[in-house]
Amino acid sequence: MKIAFQDFTPTYETKGFFSSTTYEPLQDCLQRANEWIEAENPNIINIETVVLPNLWNKGEEGSEDPSLFSGDYSSWHQFIRIWYKA
Repeated sequence: MKIAFQDFTPTYETKGFFSSTTYEPLQDCLQRANEWIEAENPNIINIETVVLPNLWNKGEEGSEDPSLFSGDYSSWHQFIRIWYKA
């Protein structure tokens, strides 16, 4: 058996220069996850909410980055990950 995962991460709503960046609500990620499940009908093993630091910082690779820096001025993000049989 092989397993795979699909991530549903928040997208930018506004990217501020003099103000903080805002992201779409987690509810919107859930909506996309539900649409993907309906379209793909995967054999789901588990669905989880993941919280990681600095997903969108320069030099980071998003939700699949194996090493995320969480020093001073960290920004934590939550997203939905679906594990399924491939």
